[in-house]
Amino acid sequence: MKKVFIDGETGTTGLQVRERLVNHTGIEIISIDPAKKRDVEEKRRLMKEADVTVLCLPDDAAVDSVALAKQEGCRILDASSVHRVAEGWVYGLAELDPSQRGAIKDAQFVSNPGCYPTGIILLLKPLVEQGLLSADDHYAVNAISGYTGGGNKLIDQYESNANAPTYATYGLNFKHKHLPEIEKWSGLARTPIFIPSVGNFAQGMLISIPVTLANGNAEALHAALTATYAGEEFVTVHPFNEVNDPNAPFLTPHGLENTNQVELAVFASEDGKSAVLSAKLDNLGKGASGAAVQNLNLMLGFDEHLAVVL
Repeated sequence: MKKVFIDGETGTTGLQVRERLVNHTGIEIISIDPAKKRDVEEKRRLMKEADVTVLCLPDDAAVDSVALAKQEGCRILDASSVHRVAEGWVYGLAELDPSQRGAIKDAQFVSNPGCYPTGIILLLKPLVEQGLLSADDHYAVNAISGYTGGGNKLIDQYESNANAPTYATYGLNFKHKHLPEIEKWSGLARTPIFIPSVGNFAQGMLISIPVTLANGNAEALHAALTATYAGEEFVTVHPFNEVNDPNAPFLTPHGLENTNQVELAVFASEDGKSAVLSAKLDNLGKGASGAAVQNLNLMLGFDEHLAVVL
């Protein structure tokens, strides 16, 4: 039986990780006394006892906990955004490339991907690597997430306010914390424009990336994505130009709540010169806690599918 300590288990991601691990037959959760959650020595003791510590903390607090873990040589899976492009950390997106699962399995420090970057990277990286899209192009990403992606404060704002906005765009200073992660792991040479929005619904995420193709070969993008993820259980590529959504012809953020699935799609104009790349996922599932449990399974030598779904 492996032991896991969740540092920050009362936050949105921490609670969902815990709920999943309760059903894991090979993992025992060890918890900190709430009265001691800021006690450094108690954290040190639990980190040393655990096989892996999962950090579900704000960025500043995650930095402090990582410093403690490094003193003791402990293994860390960090769900904050602070180490996703850091030297010495393995990026915890198992589907990133064929070697990534092995890297996660052997790593001392793994950074859990961001929710938006998960879908964006899965779309762009193989197409850039295969030369179907240029790393030097200017990309604009439009995306919407349920309000649970903003953590407890935003959840309270929405669930206690009958007049909460139906739709709201943010990140308008062009400095969103996901940008370095998106640029690096997608293989882009330029920082993309990223326009995220929040909707008045709890969970779900939809990402759209418009692209122009001088050669009119949008079907090649679809074929490349299909081939890249052919063996992936958690990534589905829908048929070209088909809206696989019960709300068709509308593409919505819904349908994958509490799963660890990502659905990718390519839509194109008749001449194939204008296309939209689309990714749908659950911001709390594959976008956070589901991916965290998938990474824990890899780090601890379990089947990666165990307990990833609520």
